[in-house]
Amino acid sequence: MVENVLTVVIIAGLIISNIITFKKRKKLGITGWRSLLTSICFSLIAIVQIIAYYSGFLGLISWMITMILLLLAAYFTKFLPKRESEA
Repeated sequence: MVENVLTVVIIAGLIISNIITFKKRKKLGITGWRSLLTSICFSLIAIVQIIAYYSGFLGLISWMITMILLLLAAYFTKFLPKRESEA
């Protein structure tokens, strides 16, 4: 029961965070897919872990996929738009 509730909360959080991300990108006029890759990798981590939990596959392979996606997300942060300093 608790697992199902947590899964629904995680999926709802993913949907809401993706909507907010797309609205902010549209508002700021950011185009291109490279700056979106960090968000995609973090969303994929959550999806991989949900699939691994329900398929009973919480082993080395799911954690390796998670670590690879985390490293890719860190690498793709260099494509995020630079903030202008307010100094």
